[in-house]
Parts: sequence; C-alpha cells; structure tokens
Amino acid sequence: MTTLTIVAIVSLVLAAIPAGMTLQNLRLFRKPRAAEDRTRPAVSVVIPARNEEKNIVAAVDSVLASSGIDLEVLVVDDQSTDATPTLVGQLAATDPRVRLIQAPTLPSGWCGKQHACQVGADHARHPRLAFLDADVRVSPECLAALSDYLDDNRIQLVSGFPKEVTVSLGEKILIPLIHFILLGFLPLSRMRRNAHPAFAAGCGQLFFADREAYCQSGGHRMIRDSLMDGITLPRSFRRAGFFTDVVDATRLATCRMYDGTVATWKGLSKNAIEGIAHPARILPMTVMLFGGQVLPVGLLVASLGGGPVLGLSAGALALSYAVRGIMRHRFEQSWLGVLLHPLAVLLLLVIQWQSLIGWLWGSQREWRGRKYDPSNEPLVPVELPK
Repeated sequence: MTTLTIVAIVSLVLAAIPAGMTLQNLRLFRKPRAAEDRTRPAVSVVIPARNEEKNIVAAVDSVLASSGIDLEVLVVDDQSTDATPTLVGQLAATDPRVRLIQAPTLPSGWCGKQHACQVGADHARHPRLAFLDADVRVSPECLAALSDYLDDNRIQLVSGFPKEVTVSLGEKILIPLIHFILLGFLPLSRMRRNAHPAFAAGCGQLFFADREAYCQSGGHRMIRDSLMDGITLPRSFRRAGFFTDVVDATRLATCRMYDGTVATWKGLSKNAIEGIAHPARILPMTVMLFGGQVLPVGLLVASLGGGPVLGLSAGALALSYAVRGIMRHRFEQSWLGVLLHPLAVLLLLVIQWQSLIGWLWGSQREWRGRKYDPSNEPLVPVELPK
C-alpha cells in the first residue's frame, strides 16, 4: 500500500465523520411548532441596534405581527449616529408595545452588543426573553413556537438558525458553512442529554430564554467581552446548570447576516478566535476540515490515471457533496455554495488562521466602528466530558 493510498484512506474517513454526523443530526434538528391550545406567553423582545436605519423598521414590524403571544419590543439604541433612534421613536409613538431605550456609554471591557442586550433585559417586564439582531425577520408564529419549545423540552435557552439570505459570492459560499459546522461536528443527541458547557451551541441572531434562568446564569454580563454570543451565551447557561438547545428556524425567520463579500470576511474574522480559531481547537479542526473536505480534490487530480486513490478520493468528495446537497435543499441554500464547497472550506480555514495570527500578534479587532482589545478575550478551552 502506497503512502498516497494511506493518505486517501484517511481523507475518506475524515470526510465520512461529518457526513455521518450530519445525517444523524438532520433527524434531530427540527422546526419547533406553536401549539394552538396553550396560554399566551408574555415575551419581551430585545433588539440591540447600532446604526440600523436600513433594518430596524422591518425588524420591529415583523415582531409586532407575531401571533399567540403578548409582547413588548425593546429596541436598545447603542449610540447610533444615524436615524435609528428617530425611526424607533416614530414606531413607539404609534404602537405602545414598542419602547426605545438609550444604552449608556459603553463601559470598559464590554462588547457593544452584549451591553445593549443586558440593558434591554434589565428593562424587560415579561418572564420570557427573546434576543433578535436587527437584520432578522421573524414569521408570525416564530416566537410562540420557541416559547412552546422551552415548555415541551424543559430547557431554559433555545437558539433558532434562520434562513440565511445570501446575495454576493462570498455570502453564498461561506455563510452556508454555519450549518455544515454545526451539524457535522456537534452531536445533538448527546448535547440534549448533557448540560456540559462543551456542547454549547447557538446562533447569535435569534435567542429565546426563560428570564429567571437568564438572571441566575448572569445574563450577558457573563459574556460581556465576547464577540461570539452564539457560543458563549449557551455556554454561560450550561455552566449555571441549565440546558440549552438549537432548532431549525429556516421557515420561521430570515436574516441577511452580512452585506457583501468583504463584510462577510470581516464578520467571520471578528469572532473566529472564540470558535474554530481558538488555539486549543484550530489544529484538530484544520486536520478534520482540510483533510476531509479540501484534500480529496488534490488527491482526485493526482490520481486521474486510475488506481485505488481515485476511488477513495472520489468517495470522499461524493460524501461531502451529497451532504451539502441535502443541506442545500433543507435550508434553502445556494447551489453555488455546494459546487464550491472545497474552496469555501479552504477560505474558512484561511480566515481562522488569519484571526489566530492577528490575535497572537496583538491586533485589535474592529466591529461597527469600535475596536476591541484582544487581551480581554476569554480563551479558556472547554474539555469534553468523559
């Protein structure tokens, strides 16, 4: 057996692991549904907003159209310099369910979004809390369905993954990897049986929480310096002994996460150090992703003359493309992202390594006109339970 054949076998195994995990997880990653005979829950919806004049009216209007719940909408203006507070003030003048809250000057050591979310939670009146980004649009049944999911599954925090609207090339090939990483590397069945922080996962665009558990876990104060609340907020809940979960919100909400290829690159870079680019994770994740998703392309080209390597590399690519095709259909993603999947994974790894090198170099990260000191970032690796 040649060295190249051994490499091809390893590559096939590395492709098979996330493929098998994804197929298993797709059965568990379901859309929550609202029950018709439940008591109407009271929900405080917190929307942090910094220079969101293009999004905020549509976001609030979608929440106000919610059915099956009693609600208030708290828009926390995070020192905006555009028309955001004016537009929200106009909405509040016509609908008493809308409240405009001005966030104080950002305290030292806080990320702007986490501070705005905490300010909104502190002003909330209802026993359920929903945290929405301003670029999220919810369907009328979304919030009621998430509330029922908390009750039915006895959990304290759930995160919905919306349908990601993608327009530019960078968005189409990079954004769908969010679902690929989540479902390919997180065992959902084990996550739901075990409250260990290592199984923390979520999408920062849409969270729904029990307010009492939120307060007991410390809320956004516990993740004040984080730029990646999709992981750190569920981790905070789990450290306090609560269970968290993730659900498919493709038919319940939409979001255009970033506006263009450059914004996508910057957006994925800003929080990479708290995700894949973490020093304790980047090497094993690079081996898994490069070996199983990118390397088969090179092996296939090198073995076009025939032999076992050709079959092994073709098998690895077939697994990757089959899974991505299923996910494209399920989550209404772009075919372009499927076709360019190996390139997308390669670019994702470049982003991770670039972010890690920048962090080691001491570079500040900038987001929404603010710079964040990398020395404040929590870099405590989380061990998997045995």
